[in-house]
Amino acid sequence: MATLYTEADKNAHKTWLFMGVFLALIIAVGWFASYYFGSPAILYAAVVISVLANIGSYWYSDKIVLALTHARAIEKADNPVLYNIVENLAITAGLPMPRLYIIEDPAPNAFATGRDKEHAAVAVTRGLLSLLDRTELEGVLAHELSHVGNRDILISTIVVVLAGLVTILSDFFLRFNRFGGRRDSNGKGNQLQLVLLVVGVVLAILSPIIATLIRFAISRKREFLADASGALLTRYPEGLARALTKISQYGGKMQTASNATAHLFFANPFGPGKDGQISFLQKIFMTHPPVQERIQALLGGKRGE
Repeated sequence: MATLYTEADKNAHKTWLFMGVFLALIIAVGWFASYYFGSPAILYAAVVISVLANIGSYWYSDKIVLALTHARAIEKADNPVLYNIVENLAITAGLPMPRLYIIEDPAPNAFATGRDKEHAAVAVTRGLLSLLDRTELEGVLAHELSHVGNRDILISTIVVVLAGLVTILSDFFLRFNRFGGRRDSNGKGNQLQLVLLVVGVVLAILSPIIATLIRFAISRKREFLADASGALLTRYPEGLARALTKISQYGGKMQTASNATAHLFFANPFGPGKDGQISFLQKIFMTHPPVQERIQALLGGKRGE
């Protein structure tokens, strides 16, 4: 019988598969670009850049994300209630105390980042602290600590970096396509070149879309797991469900969020949307599962009551 722990292990294995897919896309786009322009240096550059970006994202991902969201580090004296809640939950979960940050944004939200549990950080918005009561706040923070325990925080950052690299390489190939590719002076092999050109252009166009879909799919699956793990941690799923309800009723958007970081947050930073009227196509491109589906998964037969 599957448990939260076996599911976490399964997701960790899937992550390596997704990373392999992304790397294959990067190498494929780089190879087509290098063939088309007759320059092996393009492929070498693509491989080197991808390796350096992965190393950089491993060591500095948390600093990058925290800087992008304008998060400010706090100590226990700055917000004793928040600090004590996180400290108690971390002890219960068997995790080191993460660094705490506050984002001066009125929209209620939160996220966790870092390369591992020893170097984790949790950031919450001012709006979240104002909107939720203690039980609801515990539910959200337990969710974020579950991302730390489930090793989601590094995975999410790596996926962002790799998706960005695929997009950059694809854009490079398409932008420089107008300069023309390699030529066959003997007039031979034109059909093969044409086929490779068509495949290369299609790959360059589809790669960012594929990368984005995989990134969103990873995010949605891990949100469900973090909800379940957070409810297990607090032993009170109703608190997290109430937090989801309140946050979904907030109509504003985060001022410090971007498309690159949207999937890292507890809830969609661009607004909840109309959960009852989401089409299949819209759901594919969502960074988060519909709120009602998350609530129903938490409460089961209670259906959010």
